[in-house]
Amino acid sequence: MSTLVTYHVEDNLALIGLASKPVNALGQPLRAAILEACDRAASDPAVSAIILHGENGLFCAGADITEFGLPASFAAPSLPDLLVRFTQIDKPMIACIDRFALGGGLELALACGYRISAANSRLGLPEINLGLLPGAGGTQRLPRLIGAEPALEMMMSGQPVSASRALDLGLIDRLINEGDYLLDGARSFARELIDMGAAARPADPHANPAAALPEDFFARYRTSHEPRWKNRLAPRLVLAAVESACVLPLNAGLQREVALFKEAEASSQSEALRHVFFAEREAGKVAGVSSSTALRPIARVAVIGAGTMGGGIAMNFANVGIPVTLLELKPDALERGLGQIRNSYEISLQRGKLTQAELDQRMALLTGTLDYADIAACDLVIEAVFESLPIKQQVFRTLDEVCKPGAILASNTSTLDVDQIAAVTRRPQDVIGLHFFSPANVMRLLEVVRGELTAPEVLATVLKLGKTIGKIPVVSGVCFGFIGNRMLEPYSREAHRLVLEGAAPAQIDQVLTDLGLAMA
Repeated sequence: MSTLVTYHVEDNLALIGLASKPVNALGQPLRAAILEACDRAASDPAVSAIILHGENGLFCAGADITEFGLPASFAAPSLPDLLVRFTQIDKPMIACIDRFALGGGLELALACGYRISAANSRLGLPEINLGLLPGAGGTQRLPRLIGAEPALEMMMSGQPVSASRALDLGLIDRLINEGDYLLDGARSFARELIDMGAAARPADPHANPAAALPEDFFARYRTSHEPRWKNRLAPRLVLAAVESACVLPLNAGLQREVALFKEAEASSQSEALRHVFFAEREAGKVAGVSSSTALRPIARVAVIGAGTMGGGIAMNFANVGIPVTLLELKPDALERGLGQIRNSYEISLQRGKLTQAELDQRMALLTGTLDYADIAACDLVIEAVFESLPIKQQVFRTLDEVCKPGAILASNTSTLDVDQIAAVTRRPQDVIGLHFFSPANVMRLLEVVRGELTAPEVLATVLKLGKTIGKIPVVSGVCFGFIGNRMLEPYSREAHRLVLEGAAPAQIDQVLTDLGLAMA
């Protein structure tokens, strides 16, 4: 038996544990080990039911993304073939879901006849975020389990659902409360199924997934969503796969799904999104910073400047429950800035993305002031004033005088020399660049500019804080334009040259938009 799975029999139950650290990614070696274990349990007359679980407190976070685009992606046993084999086993199989069942991990669970989950688990099919669609039965089995429309929404959003929501949807059969031992619950459930002579696979609750849908559902869905999809391939393929689940028998639908998955996998869009996936994780590996690097506590933040950028920056912190003080020089500018923040939140309220209670809670965390003395106790101060080195240096001279020892002083500069800003203070080790992109409360990228003397704990603190507020922090050295603007400059230069050579601005804009670069 492979070291990637554990296998043992308790009374009449076979327990198969996934043991491929860190997240039980379903690469070919693990797939082969699971198949061997399942065949062993299926052929053992002493085994009446099978429990599939994670050995290390986690069920399965999905496929091995490093295999995508390579022959290993469909090397035998392929994940689709492995899961078809699951459905052929004439014994109840229970997926015991702890923490995560994502992507291929959820498809693994869907191929089992029954599912039980810990209360804190999250289940989802996030493949669309990589320009893909579920390719191991997810687009076919999920609609038959919970209905076509909720299944489609799960796949299109790419967002996982909570275990309690999964129970409401019918995605899982049992929920184990926090504090109770999940595997014990699975054992009890398995023995119940054996005692009652339950079928290896219960009948699909939505054998005809389209039964509750209007006849023109897919046509209307496509028409209403295509303007937002623009040139994205994956949403169209997801829709085509779910539509197949509604018009084709399961086996034919599974074949159609594999064909659509391979089309998505071979696309340049998916290749690019997979590159971004790994690049984001690589960006988190920073020289001189590790999990053991001490962090400074950040309980209160101040933002200097209540303009569009400063207000957007402040919202990031209020959104996660961190109090923020906004400082301005003039009362009308401060009032206007706080009003713009409230207006932004009210737009979210109108769109159903925020409740009135949440709006009130976030506004209560925002305080305005005209006096630097009111930010003296803040743990992090972010300057967001006019992009002028003398002006920013003057702000930092003032911050150096009023802020408490150990406070992190950050500049939102997009191009200026952070070391020159730090040099006007007596604490250059506490100075760092935090360049937010506009609109600051929406855009995910956060450039973290490490000065020559920036302390490792300052860098580690803002990297963790960036993730807390939902950003992707990327570390840059001190150089003109850092990363984003150094990329934008030649990009813009070439666009201007095209205009000089006779191309119309609208033509250039359309080409860039068609390439998926509409924000430029």
